[in-house]
Amino acid sequence: MKVYLDNSATTALDKEVLEQMIPYFTDTFGNPSSLHNYGRKALKAVDESREIIAKCIGAKANEIYFTSGGSESDNWALKGVVKASKQKKKHIITSCIEHPAIMDTLAYLEEKENVSVTYLPVDKGGRVNVKDIEDSITDDTILVSVMFANNEMGAIQPIAEIGKICKEEGILFHTDAVQAMDSQNIDVNELNIDLLSMSAHKFHGPKGIGVLYIRSGVKIDRLIHGGHQERRMRAGTTDTPLIVGMAKALEIAVRDRAENNARISSLRDDFVKRVLDEIPFVYLNGGMEHRLPNNANLSFAYIEGESILINLDLAGVAVSSGSACSSGSLEPSHVILALGVKEELAHSSIRFSLGKDTTQEEMDYTFDVLKASVERLRQMSPLFNMEKGTGSYV
Repeated sequence: MKVYLDNSATTALDKEVLEQMIPYFTDTFGNPSSLHNYGRKALKAVDESREIIAKCIGAKANEIYFTSGGSESDNWALKGVVKASKQKKKHIITSCIEHPAIMDTLAYLEEKENVSVTYLPVDKGGRVNVKDIEDSITDDTILVSVMFANNEMGAIQPIAEIGKICKEEGILFHTDAVQAMDSQNIDVNELNIDLLSMSAHKFHGPKGIGVLYIRSGVKIDRLIHGGHQERRMRAGTTDTPLIVGMAKALEIAVRDRAENNARISSLRDDFVKRVLDEIPFVYLNGGMEHRLPNNANLSFAYIEGESILINLDLAGVAVSSGSACSSGSLEPSHVILALGVKEELAHSSIRFSLGKDTTQEEMDYTFDVLKASVERLRQMSPLFNMEKGTGSYV
């Protein structure tokens, strides 16, 4: 059996989305910037897609700016706000569990633009304390950037409360909502969000297309200089097929959100309970109350996460290691460590991220393969045989 449980990394392109895109690769292939009939038809499709995406988040069409994906949107939000600010001293508040697209950009701004950054801790559930944000605000604060939901362990942040504080203090609020678009009801006005990043391939849309929502009136520097595309804020030929696909994918995600959330969360909850009940020395990372419905991040004491990942892959089950070593680093995930998890246990974390097509049969198969793999790997672990039952990893 083949089981795909890495939907937080990327999702399969929805067939309905592909069908919507195909004509814009073949028949309606004109450049939306062209004035002839081919161009006008393509522009009409882009404009309609912009309207659909805006409606899905309670925004206006002229507040939707197309990018290549979440990383570009995050970079633009942070760098654009900093470069547009007239303040001599610039201070940004964020959390310590942000995606590298945020963390690396902030490190760049600290080094190159003399920006000061406050990295807020999270609790064991993976959430920031709103009081910490209030206490961190200074006269130099120009932006708060806190992700809507974490990509590794699924913690959903108190976005409404953060947005309220930012509005009261007159500070811009950006959220990386890349992991949240399909499962969370997002209204940028109700939540007082000024900038929001999203990426289509996280909700069964095409890769290579994203959006940065920029509230009207927000001062932000241009991302790419050149042509007049995206109201002269991001030059480059408009990719009509990808934009059409993104709009359709988001429309479907919003339409089916309640049904998908209920079914996926039930599968996830049953899986987590069974793992914790039947496999010893396993620990759930993050809390269950404020968590994405498809996310389960578990640590398996006395085993390296990559060993479990490889064993599952050989059995046809695709998951993700919660440890950053899967990307070439020997360091454990900064997200899991931020929860207070010991380094040894953080190295053993695995993320299971379900999707809208995940079945009960697939989850049962995954559990059986996982249990057998963990038992086999622990039998080969000298550390397990020496320390089992001591609780030294907790």
